[in-house]
Amino acid sequence: MLKPGENSCSISWDRISENEFAAVVAETLAALFPQDPPEFLIRIPYGYFDVKSIHDELSRAGFTSNEAISLASVTRASSPHDAAIAYCHGTPLRNEIEARDLSRVAEATQAVAEALASRFGNGPR
Repeated sequence: MLKPGENSCSISWDRISENEFAAVVAETLAALFPQDPPEFLIRIPYGYFDVKSIHDELSRAGFTSNEAISLASVTRASSPHDAAIAYCHGTPLRNEIEARDLSRVAEATQAVAEALASRFGNGPR
């Protein structure tokens, strides 16, 4: 718990359309599960990006000095397959894939890897 006068720092990603890898992952999984697309990426890491809304919420919570700093960075991965494993096995996105069809995790991972390779190439990026 923060005490008066202490600092807090948080990180928020931009909207999913500004995050190339994540956008490809979300699009690919939406195509695999068209009736109920997994939306973890859209809702959570890339769904809380509006600086004014965040500032307003922090102010309502009692934070008196709020500053936002935008940093541009490019996602890097050693291969499309490694990136697919990271997203489909190493985030809560896996839970959403399993909730739709437990037997399709490997298929989803392969589809994401192929989509990433198609968009960005097979080597490191």
